Amino acid sequence: MIMTDTDVVIIGSGLGGLCCGAMLAKYGYKVIICESHNLAGGAAHGFEYQGFKFDSGPSLFSGLSYSPSSNPLRQVLDVIGEDIEWKTYNNWGCWLPEGYFDVAVGADAFNNVLLDLRGEEASRQWRKLQEVMKPLGKASMAIPPGAFRYDWGAIVTLAPYALSILPYAFWAGKLSGSFGKVMDEVVTDDFIRNWLNLLCFMLSGLPADGTSAAEMAFMFREWYRPEVVLDYPVGGSEAIVKALVRGMEKFGGQLWLSSHCSEILTQNNRAVGVRLRNGQTINARKAVISNASIWDTLPLIAEGVLPPNFVESAQNTPMNDSFMHLHLGIDGTGIADDLPCHHLIVNDWDRGVTAEQNVVAVSIPSLLDSSLAPEGKHCIHVYTPATEPYFLWQDLKRNTPEYEKMKEVRSQIMWSALERFIPDIKERCEVTLVGTPLTHKRFLRRYQGTYGAAWNAGESLFPSSTTPLNGLYCCGDSTFPGIGVPAVAASGMIVANTLASVAQHLQVLRHL
Repeated sequence: MIMTDTDVVIIGSGLGGLCCGAMLAKYGYKVIICESHNLAGGAAHGFEYQGFKFDSGPSLFSGLSYSPSSNPLRQVLDVIGEDIEWKTYNNWGCWLPEGYFDVAVGADAFNNVLLDLRGEEASRQWRKLQEVMKPLGKASMAIPPGAFRYDWGAIVTLAPYALSILPYAFWAGKLSGSFGKVMDEVVTDDFIRNWLNLLCFMLSGLPADGTSAAEMAFMFREWYRPEVVLDYPVGGSEAIVKALVRGMEKFGGQLWLSSHCSEILTQNNRAVGVRLRNGQTINARKAVISNASIWDTLPLIAEGVLPPNFVESAQNTPMNDSFMHLHLGIDGTGIADDLPCHHLIVNDWDRGVTAEQNVVAVSIPSLLDSSLAPEGKHCIHVYTPATEPYFLWQDLKRNTPEYEKMKEVRSQIMWSALERFIPDIKERCEVTLVGTPLTHKRFLRRYQGTYGAAWNAGESLFPSSTTPLNGLYCCGDSTFPGIGVPAVAASGMIVANTLASVAQHLQVLRHL
């Protein structure tokens, strides 16, 4: 049996795990990240097929093309001294039951849409909401996520921000509650309420009632201010993954691909390493960190090691549904250069944004970055976000006629969405890949292909990254602060800070 020693071993190379690993390597720890797939990045990995480069997951980014930034991912990149070339833009297309809207970020952009569509009263309500969100936004930024840690050292690292939070103490108390309550106090216009539910859903997988006020405060502060831009990394989301890996490796960290973790090793109520499926053992002197979901982490630990109440609570974590995907390589002849690179399609407000196959998202990043597709071509990623039930697929086998038929049937809603602005899309296709919840489960190692945990704000908080097993931490979308790129980057940063000394942590905060 081959044995390797390190300080920290991380299970999974999603953005949370990579941010954690890069920060720990910067802090001077020996780090090994074990990734089951042959590509790093988890839900944010990129892949190439017949000359087209595709994003597997997130494609809408902000707060990354400039520094200093409030985005935790940008902060991690700054700490490890890495950057990416960014393309910036400020609008996307929305195909709503009321019609088509070219929606831009910026202080007055959405207000202008409201004036044209709903009139002065709706505009007044939106402006009032923006005023209400300003102190919430300031409260959410008063203490940066990078200042948190899960030990008594937090008293020292949070202390410098104590005075800055005082003016917003009243508002800070609202941050852990539901954004829906904030919305209800200000907004009665149906269109605005539908729009806010859509934004919440795209950020958290939940409508306004389930999305935390903190998450929306961050979004309002980022998107609805003067001269704001959205960002896209040249090379796709894979470029972000490569930058984090570069940063980790230059400080001595290691990424092991095709290294599936089959067991977390324990001794005397402490996590002491992992065993890989090939039998290799990695001993961890300091900690084991799981970037896998909570449902995928629990089976790695022997029965009886964790307290039964913790196991029961973790197993009962509420879960978002999965996705359908189309990855298309198309002939780009005649497609306008000014076509928005992102589109959102809502078929029916009455069904609700979380209804099965009701919302479709489209990304055409090659409109911004021509390197992603051969000359004259475009790559397209279409998906139904977190609304595809796993039970429809769980008894199907890949590469069977039944599976192929189901893919054809369940992908029609995505084709219909694309045909709204590329009517001849099927005739243009040179590459057609259909992804299902089984694809999510297989390539992302996601239990039931889930998008992640679905804790409703105001009822429950995302759990911390600590566990009852000494030396075992979790990071990623099963933990605080939750789902989405900024949140998982923050979770990885917080775990890394917890393992670092207070002096090291304070040095990073001074750098930021």
